[in-house]
Amino acid sequence: MADSSTGFGDDRGASTTVAVVVLCGVTVILGATVAGGLTGLSERAEPTPRAAVSLSVDDETLTLTHNHGDPLDMRALRMVVSVDGEPLDHQPPLPFFSAAGFHPGPTGAFNSAGDATLRVGETAMFRVADTNDPTIEPGRTVSVTITADGRPVASLETSVESG
Repeated sequence: MADSSTGFGDDRGASTTVAVVVLCGVTVILGATVAGGLTGLSERAEPTPRAAVSLSVDDETLTLTHNHGDPLDMRALRMVVSVDGEPLDHQPPLPFFSAAGFHPGPTGAFNSAGDATLRVGETAMFRVADTNDPTIEPGRTVSVTITADGRPVASLETSVESG
């Protein structure tokens, strides 16, 4: 029997109250998680563009030609250029006008002063400077990987031709 003078009494009601509060908290957290998951389902990422692109390299000039497929917005893409399997020290920022490791004034969609979208039938070119390493020389193999949000768009490879 509890002594009412000490302030201690039957505390079984407190356990029930704590359990109700914990259960309500778990319900709120679970509801927020489910609602967040459903919201995420309605937000879809931009689909990766699908395009067929060809690459030609003449001395230090790389030319990409869009053969068919979706237009390619250079602002949404990342390009990695490698020579004989070794990435260039300076990669082309897309689009650009003047950048370290490249001659100024690329053409087509690579040029930041123009339309940054490469469409079917169009070409875009840029020139790699001799200050970029490894250098592009006749007989070497150049590969270009184009990605959008980390997803592959095109993987190209060709031998350097003498211009």
